Amino acid sequence: MSMSAPWSGTLDRVRAGLVGRWRGRVAMLAVLTLLGGAAGCFDDGSGGSPDGKASPSARSSPSQRLGLTTGWGPTRAELDRAARQVHRLALPALAGQVIVARWPGGTAAPIGLVRRLHLGGVVAFSENVASTGALRSAVRALERGVDRPWPVAVGVDQEGGLVQRIRGDATDYPTFMAAGAARRPKLTQAAYRASGAELRGLGVNLVLAPDADVTVGPTDPVIGSRSAGSDPEAVARQSVAAAEGFLAAGVLPVVKHFPGHGSVTTDSHLGLPRQTASVAQLMRRDLVPFRAAAKAGLPAVMVGHIALQAVQPGVPATVSRPAITGILRERLGFDGLVMSDSLEMAALAGTRRPAVGFLRAGGDVVLMPPDPAATRDTIVAAVKRGQLSRARLEQAAARQVALLEHESGRGEPAPPGSARAVVQRLATSAVTVVAGACRGRLVQGKVVPMGDASAVAGFRAAAAREGLALGSVRQVKPPRPQRTGHEKRDRIRLQRWRRAPARTVVDGTPLHLDVAGVTPPSTGIAVSVDTPYGLGRTAAPVRLAAYGTDPASMDAVVRVLLGRAKALGHLPVPVPGAPRQGC
Repeated sequence: MSMSAPWSGTLDRVRAGLVGRWRGRVAMLAVLTLLGGAAGCFDDGSGGSPDGKASPSARSSPSQRLGLTTGWGPTRAELDRAARQVHRLALPALAGQVIVARWPGGTAAPIGLVRRLHLGGVVAFSENVASTGALRSAVRALERGVDRPWPVAVGVDQEGGLVQRIRGDATDYPTFMAAGAARRPKLTQAAYRASGAELRGLGVNLVLAPDADVTVGPTDPVIGSRSAGSDPEAVARQSVAAAEGFLAAGVLPVVKHFPGHGSVTTDSHLGLPRQTASVAQLMRRDLVPFRAAAKAGLPAVMVGHIALQAVQPGVPATVSRPAITGILRERLGFDGLVMSDSLEMAALAGTRRPAVGFLRAGGDVVLMPPDPAATRDTIVAAVKRGQLSRARLEQAAARQVALLEHESGRGEPAPPGSARAVVQRLATSAVTVVAGACRGRLVQGKVVPMGDASAVAGFRAAAAREGLALGSVRQVKPPRPQRTGHEKRDRIRLQRWRRAPARTVVDGTPLHLDVAGVTPPSTGIAVSVDTPYGLGRTAAPVRLAAYGTDPASMDAVVRVLLGRAKALGHLPVPVPGAPRQGC
């Protein structure tokens, strides 16, 4: 049926109105979508959920609504409980929970600081440890003085070698490079489980170790012997083994320093290192141990202040969302706790509000800010201004709380010094002979230790324990000239005698104990006691690598020299000029 002209015009106007309203609604929907995205997508990546993923359904559990997954330690029930606990916190307390501060000067328990700022925990240094007994008492006082349903994190740097904050009667460990030289992951796991048990006995529940950096050699200014070596797969095996050892003892390990500090030439304590390798190169080298950590389900990774030039030039990884969320979480598959390196370091000197930047990038625990109170207030202000979502902050705090509760009560604590036997096995397995006989005695008669003072003292003590005879070094001057009766001639002869240098007489075989960067003389026996690079620059007929000046390493060197122990270690790094890699 045909329509008259008036009805046709009316219908056209109706159609036009409907189309106009439809277009308007589509346009409005697009605007709202953009606004909604802008409201949720600040640098914390929260596009409706804290991790930037699609929002979970309303029927999801509390931890699922925060985007938390399992597989790195805590169970779903533990994550849900933690999510509920942190959700009830007032904003200032929630902001304090994601901060782990430096234990303030002195040995007294920092109860007031932790309670006032509601800190997640503290990290102890040597100045906080008068003795192991005093530390244990202080931690107990802290536990009693802080009233909350979950543990306070009490952390320490206890890698081995130079990076050991607890000494005294605690077991002294060699550097982590010893594990790389020994090439026995099960022994590494046993040794670091024993270390964790000693820490657990002191009340420490967080250890800033192991070091998973892949060193590239002498140009590496800060990692060196803290690394297990230069082979990425070997470093991955040893760092995972050490972390699993700590976990078995009930201590939370933090694998460090993502994205790798062993191949940059600037010390992040002094400035900002810039990593110039491509992501593909990093995936084959520096990132291999961190990928292994994620695959092993390890609970925590520390992010170093290193700029990835191929990802976000000039921006420290600690405040880089492409680095933390893009590479560590999404590409490597790490779902656990992400901790920053210390915010006190000079690498962050040009970074504004690094704590907020770290949390927005996907990090969870802000480590040792210079001013914890000011940092807490800055985080609170960022949430109030909409620059950081509360959900992102709850996600970070829930990861920490769930992990602390998960590990609480695990493992068997052990007294200080109880790890010495297993550490002796590790140190002996690490000793590497690169020149000289592989069997039998390497020295006859007395030896005269020279070189690094602490190494010489340690070697002397080990020689006394093992019965190795030590010689001496004497300065001998020629006999004083006798008078001849010619006054002028006698005076000249006496002046020459006084100016003449003394002759050094070594009563035994010289044994040179040298630290990194020192070239030993080409006589006698050369022993490196840190990185082994100097062994390639000497022609000494006998050359050994040890990986520390600790008692176990010095005992191992003496026993190998006497032929009482086999040198089973292999160089964990290339040493140009070394006759061989090991026996």
